[in-house]
Amino acid sequence: MNAAQLFESIRQKKSFLCVGLDTDIQKIPKHLLDTTDPIFNFNKEIIDATIAYTVAYKPNLAFYESLGYSGMESLEKTVKYLRQKQEDIFIIADAKRGDIGNTAAMYARAFFDHQDYDAVTLAPYMGADSVLPFTTYLGKWAIILALTSNKSASDFQYFNDGKQALFEKVMETSKQWGTTDNLMYVVGATKADMLKDIRKHTPEHFLLVPGVGAQGGSLAEVAENGMNHQCGLLVNSSRGIIYADTTENFAKVAAQKASELQQEMEVELKKAGLL
Repeated sequence: MNAAQLFESIRQKKSFLCVGLDTDIQKIPKHLLDTTDPIFNFNKEIIDATIAYTVAYKPNLAFYESLGYSGMESLEKTVKYLRQKQEDIFIIADAKRGDIGNTAAMYARAFFDHQDYDAVTLAPYMGADSVLPFTTYLGKWAIILALTSNKSASDFQYFNDGKQALFEKVMETSKQWGTTDNLMYVVGATKADMLKDIRKHTPEHFLLVPGVGAQGGSLAEVAENGMNHQCGLLVNSSRGIIYADTTENFAKVAAQKASELQQEMEVELKKAGLL
């Protein structure tokens, strides 16, 4: 999927929502624990409830890896189910890989040759070697961590050499490693007021924006400061949707929360003249 195709998906669904599948066995509704595969069954119900309102899903691999083989099996089933449900849904492996040379190439092979992901999140600290192997796959994306929403982001990301902050250096340098059809950047919604400046560095790239909802980010501010002529945004919500309810009605409530975000996004897309 290239940027134009992603934008067309956004236009069709009137949404730039990404649902984060941070599925925690300790947080899912208790009645699912008696089923043969609680993780997959939870994900399946969330997907069925929200797919009408979202253009992307982002499984966080740590939640599955923490369960060993069974967790990874549940994840594989989830990705296959998503493809069966909607072939062109955009699926992000939130893996935050960041290694070099042959190791990076093996990660790229794992996610793109042997698993059916459209994109992988990457930590760029080790430079071009850690990203370039992912950009050789046609229609696949490298999503580079740029300005994150966690509290300790300031430990490194805001370091300034008197000319620019480190996160700005990351964006300016890394955009030479690919194109607007295979590079995307993570920018936290809690930094929405900085999106205008970020757009000076990457005016055409898509941005993956976590932090809306549970982390306090404002969707309206993100849209106002971050949209470009192709929308250029995937806004992620995880806990605010998938754990909005822990009863047997969890899927119904998840659908409601996703629908509410989609309606807000439709308003923002119309405001920007994109619908």
